[in-house]
Amino acid sequence: MSSTLLSSHLIWGRETYIRKAARYRRPVIASRIPPAAPQSAPAPRLSYLVFRLERRIRAHLDDSLARHGVTTTEYMALSELRTRDGLSSAELARIAFVTPQAMNLVIRDLERRGLIRRDPHPAGGRVLCARLTSEGVSVLQRCDGSLDEIETVMLAKVDAAMRGTLREGLTLCARALRPDAHLDAHLDAHLDAHLDNH
Repeated sequence: MSSTLLSSHLIWGRETYIRKAARYRRPVIASRIPPAAPQSAPAPRLSYLVFRLERRIRAHLDDSLARHGVTTTEYMALSELRTRDGLSSAELARIAFVTPQAMNLVIRDLERRGLIRRDPHPAGGRVLCARLTSEGVSVLQRCDGSLDEIETVMLAKVDAAMRGTLREGLTLCARALRPDAHLDAHLDAHLDAHLDNH
């Protein structure tokens, strides 16, 4: 067999093999599967939103109150004494969620700076009742101004109706989780009065 004929025979055989391979080994084409619909992210937990808001308020409040020489815990104590005059150090500690020892240090410092005074309890004993002084009222009012500025920014896009709903909702949530019912009695009174007017 001549070289030319042999070459042609090999080429023809190779082409035949390729055609057969293509016939029996056709590539598998994957069926088109429609993409899954994107799942919407679950709504964030309310407790998480409250916690995140509290952290942001606390950061702004710490900076603002520092300009008046007052800590956030001191501001809470002064605010409570304005609402309920004559609270003891132990009562203030429960309200502020700090230990009695920590609140006792706060009260002593406020007394040393002339922002509060302590009088004997009417029932006697060793319990002392804390009361605001005129200087304490002045400092508290300046701190209130700083808090007003924070709330103005925070509530800029919240209308009056939504603010009322938010206030009621937060108060009800706090009431449900409070460890001591009597500690938030004044908040309950304010909330009940607000609900009665609507």
